[in-house]
Amino acid sequence: MEKVEKMISYCGLVCSECPACVAKRRNDDDLRREAAAQWSRQYDADIKPQDMNCDGCVVREGEHFTYCHECEVRSCAQERFVDTCAHCPDYSCDKLSALHEMSPIAKANLDLIRDKLNPPY
Repeated sequence: MEKVEKMISYCGLVCSECPACVAKRRNDDDLRREAAAQWSRQYDADIKPQDMNCDGCVVREGEHFTYCHECEVRSCAQERFVDTCAHCPDYSCDKLSALHEMSPIAKANLDLIRDKLNPPY
């Protein structure tokens, strides 16, 4: 069984569990088709199976899902050279608000990281 380290994106999503990242890692065309169809419905977008290839948004080189190139959170984090937004002195900013409303788990992931960076003692 393949062991994959958990990769957290800048915004707190878990890249290593994302269908585009998993499909690329496994070279799984069935997962690419299923995920593209689901995301097309979910986001009212035209996502093709060939778009479902990503090495993770925190990886500077390699393949990225189409939206990663447009993501203002990713751009900001890369400009600031932070590992995740939890590492940013301006955490949590307005750029994250809408995304975290859609994905409370992403916010919880960043809050955990932030807590580890700044223990209460």
